[in-house]
Amino acid sequence: MSGDNEDFAGALIRLSLAVQHVFTDVSRAHDLTAQQALLMCALIDEPLGMAGLTDHLHIEKSTLTGLVDRVERRGYVRRTPDSCDRRVVKVDLTPAGRQAASEFHDALTKLLSDRLEGLPPKIRQQMRSAIGPVAMAYWQAVD
Repeated sequence: MSGDNEDFAGALIRLSLAVQHVFTDVSRAHDLTAQQALLMCALIDEPLGMAGLTDHLHIEKSTLTGLVDRVERRGYVRRTPDSCDRRVVKVDLTPAGRQAASEFHDALTKLLSDRLEGLPPKIRQQMRSAIGPVAMAYWQAVD
């Protein structure tokens, strides 16, 4: 690996660790584990099947089952049969889960924004412009 690539990868690792640190802090402040928060954020836009969630969260099916069980006991998610295929179970946020997920997401967004507020506008714009293509390159390599 060339020096530029190593520097870039190192910068991505440091950024990822910083974001994970904030994510974990905000999760704890909202009485959630990081995995519970990830699950709930994954469901904000739409219900997902268990297979889709294992792929999305990058965890084993048995781990996901336990995670969904714990979040379901808290009243944040519910399992529902898929209307097109009764063998498929979808996981959806309850109203309480949707509120908790939204509050978590808002707090995470605010804290990350606050922590980066001191960056010069030019750097903030460069980051905004670069993060999308970097993430897309990663996901294209994974597929």
